Amino acid sequence: MAQQPLIAPSILSADFARLGEEIHAVEGDGDARADWIHVDVMDGHFVPNLTLGLPVVTSLLKVTDIPLDCHLMIEDPDRWAPGYAEAGAYNVTVHVEAAHDPVMIAKNLHAAGAKAGLSVKPDTPLEDHLDTLKHYDTLLVMSVEPGFGGQSFIPRVLDKVRTARRLVDTGHLKVLVEIDGGINADTIEQAAEAGVDCFVAGSAVYGAQDPAEAVAALRAQARRAARR
Repeated sequence: MAQQPLIAPSILSADFARLGEEIHAVEGDGDARADWIHVDVMDGHFVPNLTLGLPVVTSLLKVTDIPLDCHLMIEDPDRWAPGYAEAGAYNVTVHVEAAHDPVMIAKNLHAAGAKAGLSVKPDTPLEDHLDTLKHYDTLLVMSVEPGFGGQSFIPRVLDKVRTARRLVDTGHLKVLVEIDGGINADTIEQAAEAGVDCFVAGSAVYGAQDPAEAVAALRAQARRAARR
């Protein structure tokens, strides 16, 4: 487990007409400050939804010093991922299901100055990609089918989290374990108990009256659960 649970609000659930303000809303102090801003990039091909791309990410980098966690749900990430790293994203995550050469992607992201993340869909076995993960900094376990916000959490993916946590704790992997999909006050504790380090939360943060307070509350829940 990371020193403290990391909370990454997902702007997929924010007001797209006010993205700068929405990010500022989670720039609170202490536990109320988001650790990362999670940016879902969807191309309408790899997933059946279209969101935003590199020009918007470049603009967001100018309005916040919170690290951007760019989750690329796109075809051909081998071609497009390095651009997000070059622009200044902190962590760039690609889907193993879409990557042609995931090891080379990781090398290119690192060369461009970013952390490299590898994401797996709910039905993608983790065991098939353990050697690949040795080249990555972050494992993003999808706890919903990628493509749309507001879906219900899929508990069975926590088996993958437990496997990854065990491999990290025994020194076989050196990844930060992140989870994305349906994370809220009802699900964050079971995810924390399974060994998640970083929690992506969309509507649980941006559907709250005070997003910064929601960040602090989710962090407190995860912290308590991780100590059990």
